Amino acid sequence: MTGTAGQQAKGRVGRLARLMPSGPSTAARTPFVLLVVLLLAGGLISLLLLNSALNEGSFKLSRLERETTELTDEQQALQHDVDSYSEPDALERRARQLGMVPGGTPAFLDPDGTVRGVPERATAEPSPSPTPIAPAPETTPEAGGEEGAGGEDGADPSANPSPTASATVPPTGTASPASGAPSTPTSPGR
Repeated sequence: MTGTAGQQAKGRVGRLARLMPSGPSTAARTPFVLLVVLLLAGGLISLLLLNSALNEGSFKLSRLERETTELTDEQQALQHDVDSYSEPDALERRARQLGMVPGGTPAFLDPDGTVRGVPERATAEPSPSPTPIAPAPETTPEAGGEEGAGGEDGADPSANPSPTASATVPPTGTASPASGAPSTPTSPGR
C-alpha cells in the first residue's frame, strides 16, 4: 500500500503542479504594471499643467511690464507738463492773462492785531504786452477827405492817436529798456 499510496500522492501533486504554473505568476505582475503606467501618466499630466500655468504667468508678466512702461512714460510726460506749467515765467504769463497784478510790498498782522508795514492796494503797472501794438495811423494809410468816419463831429480818428499806444511802442530802430522790453523772457526752453 505504501507503494500505491506514494504513487497516488505523486500523481496528485503532479496534477496540481500542472494546474499551477511553475514560473513567476502573471497575475501578481499585472497590478504592478498598471500602477507604474498610472504614475507615469499622472506625472506627465501634472508636468503639462504646470508648464501651461508657468506660460500663462509669463504672458501675464510681459503684459504687466508693458503696461508699467506705458504708464511710466505717461507719468513722465504729465510730470513734464506740470513742471512747465509751474515755471515762474509760465505762472506770471497765466496770471497776467487772468488779470492779476504783482502784489507789491506786503503788510503783516501781528498776533496782537497790530499791522506791520504799510498796506497798499495792488495796482496794475503799465507793462508792455509781449506783442507790441502799433497805433492805427501807422498801419493804415491816410484816408484823405473821408469825413464822417471818425465819429459824431466828423473828425478823422487818425488825427488824434492814443497817448498810451504811442507810449508803449518805441520808434522804429530804437528800443528803450523800460518800454520796449517784453514782460516775459523769451529764452528757449521756458
